[in-house]
Amino acid sequence: MNEIIRQRIDVLIPLLKDTDPDVRTTVAHAIEHLEVACDITEILHTLKRGDMGARISAIYALGEIGGEKVIKPLVYCAGRPEDDIRSAAVEMLGRLAEPSTLTVLLKNLNDRNSAIQARAITALSNFPPSATLCDHLRPFLKANNGDLEAEAALAVAKLGDSQSIAGIISLLSSSHSSTRQAAATSLSLLPI
Repeated sequence: MNEIIRQRIDVLIPLLKDTDPDVRTTVAHAIEHLEVACDITEILHTLKRGDMGARISAIYALGEIGGEKVIKPLVYCAGRPEDDIRSAAVEMLGRLAEPSTLTVLLKNLNDRNSAIQARAITALSNFPPSATLCDHLRPFLKANNGDLEAEAALAVAKLGDSQSIAGIISLLSSSHSSTRQAAATSLSLLPI
């Protein structure tokens, strides 16, 4: 742990026993904030210097922490050349569903790796529904690879896109069982 942060936490700890409950609550929040700041610093160091497994774990840790400070490193990772790094970052950006990251995730819809495209589709389903977002996802209903159209069907259903009903129905006869399953689930999720 960073020495400065440790010193600050050490001087705050005695106040956890203060007679005023508001002081105790404020101190607890301050300590928590300092610990998170320290965690982020350590995680960012791992993200820069760790091996592939440690870097991916760091990305997931940033996603769990959330908040403004993690957005920039996650966006950076979503554009990295390593597929595993990009994939994990796209997943975490989707969990956070921060509006400022929408364009990054839309860009990942065009990734050369179809698994990352599928992650981006799923990630976008966590954002508030919009016609523009559904317009970007509907073409994937015709992907015919087993994963992309399945993820797209679930995403547009989650977003409540009734314009996709015909496309989803057509997926019920797909040669991919995962697509047929996703289409059946999607039809049950769409608004009636």
